[in-house]
Amino acid sequence: MMHSRPFMVFVMILFLFTPDYGVGQSFTSAQIDSLVDATRQKMPLAGIAIGVVKDGQVVHHKGYGMTAVDNPQPVNAHTRFAIASNSKAFTTAALAILVDEGKLTWEDKVVDHIPEFRMYAPYVTANFNIQDLLTHRSGLGLGAGDLMFFPDGADFSMEDVLKSFQYQQPVSAFRTKYDYDNLLYLVAGEVVARVSGQSWADFVRERIMEPLGMYESVPVYQQTIKKDNVAMPHRVAENQLVQLETYTKPNASLGAAGGIYASVHDLTKWMIMHLNGGVYMQDGMEQRLISVDSHREIFRPHTNIDFELLPDAPYYTHFFSYGLGWGIRDRKGMICAEHTGVLPGMLSRTILVPRLKLGIVVLTNTDPGGYAYRSISQSILDGYLNVIDRDWIDTYERQISEMASTSDAVTHKVWQTVEENKFRSLNLDAYTGVYHDDWFGRVVVGVKNGQLWFSSLRSPKLSGPMHYYKGNTFAIRWDYRDMNCDAFASFMLDTEGNAVRISMKGISPNIDFSFDFQDLDLRRVEE
Repeated sequence: MMHSRPFMVFVMILFLFTPDYGVGQSFTSAQIDSLVDATRQKMPLAGIAIGVVKDGQVVHHKGYGMTAVDNPQPVNAHTRFAIASNSKAFTTAALAILVDEGKLTWEDKVVDHIPEFRMYAPYVTANFNIQDLLTHRSGLGLGAGDLMFFPDGADFSMEDVLKSFQYQQPVSAFRTKYDYDNLLYLVAGEVVARVSGQSWADFVRERIMEPLGMYESVPVYQQTIKKDNVAMPHRVAENQLVQLETYTKPNASLGAAGGIYASVHDLTKWMIMHLNGGVYMQDGMEQRLISVDSHREIFRPHTNIDFELLPDAPYYTHFFSYGLGWGIRDRKGMICAEHTGVLPGMLSRTILVPRLKLGIVVLTNTDPGGYAYRSISQSILDGYLNVIDRDWIDTYERQISEMASTSDAVTHKVWQTVEENKFRSLNLDAYTGVYHDDWFGRVVVGVKNGQLWFSSLRSPKLSGPMHYYKGNTFAIRWDYRDMNCDAFASFMLDTEGNAVRISMKGISPNIDFSFDFQDLDLRRVEE
């Protein structure tokens, strides 16, 4: 009793300085329509589809714009978009189903299911478990090994993926730091295949999509037998939309990191299942897709990304972490699970707020498209969280402009230097030859029309002229132009002045992290 009065004073003070966690009103379809209109007026945007669920009901699912500029068809709620890394949550759901069936545990060692799996150190190989595949804490760097699949068109197989990690250099101690990766999700898909006896794609389609009634969606693009009502990717060049080729690398065994094509009509069913704790309705009866324990495990923080003891308004976010296929953070006292997806010309975002029974998904087929997938989803979320209005469209437009300005300044200076040095006399023979990297394979530096030329033997789109920059460094302008990924190649010379090694890095400061040229160690080999 003697401590009751000070305690009450403390509670009063705490109450006075606790943020208002009030919940706003629903965000209407008319408001969403207005958001889309405002976004499309700011920057070219081919198509967009939006789905919102609340309290187990679909309150908005609609398409806007066109599927493709070259063959325009209207986007609707049933248009299929590449959801890219939002596919990762389907891979973790597939593993959860296998856990529930007793066919594996989250703590199973990967080598118990894939004996040939190898990491960069024997201890890591021996102790790497299923959850380590899903939580971006491997010790490898951001996007390690992604160059095997970006750009698409390379011939790397699952066997190559399983061998690649032993040749990658760690950037942190095992399980100590978050660094996003894609290739380990491909390994997770292989675990699904070996444990279930089905390919990852077949398992996801038969055990997740079909029970939920996601009949418009497919695990990989190749399974879109009817190519009608499929969104095509675009980029913005000089304020005009340019249609790109569809990224088609993820096949039946390599789609686990980002292969799914889905409509917002189908994804509303996916979100409702998760907001119901793993339960869905079928023929008027409740069915459980994922057990309570496994569903909890998916949405439990596993890898810390950031933490703030005294967070700022308006969201008062204390922590940001990664679960199993979902980013987890608190906003205004409520847990939010979310993920984005990015492929060339395809951007998407999914947000779940379990306490509000709220789900939001935005799919787009334009990069950057005003980052509509972020601005619109965040605006809708703000409405439900009762956050004071912020013009996210303007915010992201400024961010895109600033990033482009920074990138343009850097790249312009590089190519200006190249132009100034283009008449410099060089002994091209000193650089030509075959170079080998342990995980990426061989590249050839040859001469074409009197100019050095870089060619990757396993990733044909990584081919292009090498322009002299300075020192022993050349700037490569790739034939592949769907993404801004031009790169530097710096040669190391022996005492005779002949090249023996190449190191690489992206030219643009805003290059996508999947172009991990910096991880290559190309050494000259004798033919």
